[in-house]
Amino acid sequence: MATETPHTNPAVDGSELIRFDRVTKRFGENTVLDDLDFSVSSGKHVTLIGPSGSGKTTILRLLMTLIKPDQGTIKVDGDYLTHEDRGGKLVEAGEKHTREVRKKIGMVFQQFNLFPNMRVLRNITEAPVHVLGLSKDEAEERARELLDLVGLGDKCDAYPTQLSGGQQQRVAIARALAMRPQVMLLDEVTSALDPELVAGVLDVLRDIAHTTDITMLCVTHEMSFARDISDEVFMFDSGRVIEAGPPEKIFSEPEHERTREFLSAVL
Repeated sequence: MATETPHTNPAVDGSELIRFDRVTKRFGENTVLDDLDFSVSSGKHVTLIGPSGSGKTTILRLLMTLIKPDQGTIKVDGDYLTHEDRGGKLVEAGEKHTREVRKKIGMVFQQFNLFPNMRVLRNITEAPVHVLGLSKDEAEERARELLDLVGLGDKCDAYPTQLSGGQQQRVAIARALAMRPQVMLLDEVTSALDPELVAGVLDVLRDIAHTTDITMLCVTHEMSFARDISDEVFMFDSGRVIEAGPPEKIFSEPEHERTREFLSAVL
């Protein structure tokens, strides 16, 4: 496996990359995010932990604009995501504006979401060619480098159905990186895998975390992985951040009783 990511992502300077400002999201009568203030600095690896239904995945879905906030605003690299400034007034953004801001974000889902009718190489090159405007040759060169990075350099011509679940998830990671995002969202990326395949995928993500500057926002129940790769851990409960800090603090000396209860149940 390669030791560094080819074609490094945009330079990071520790400035604020993601900002949720008083964001509320409801599904019917259920308030999933409650007046949430939340930020992630560029180059940081941030893990969101907490019980199911506490709002963690909703944050990722909002950033991918799969859903929209009911109240509040979200900024990515200084630009509003679902709003835009028109004549000094903040209004709902048009699709073109949102699409441009969303290019800065890549996501790896629980389910691999690969195109089953496309070979592995084309799964990775499709978006860089059609969204970023890369030439086919440049996109393929980048894809081959990334497949080497995730340990699948010999699978360029395979179809997804010819791969194990762990291999498909590694292709999905390469596909997300191919878009050169400033931030990569990881949503329980090992939850759909057989237990014996989990370690390989986590090793790939550790390698990326330790050898690149890419910002990561991760939702996971793999606490040892969270402890290993995170600069900061946020504990969520009932749509709010109840505690945040470096992993050694959160996992070893949590201050909030709810955090202690959650960790005692999952560790």
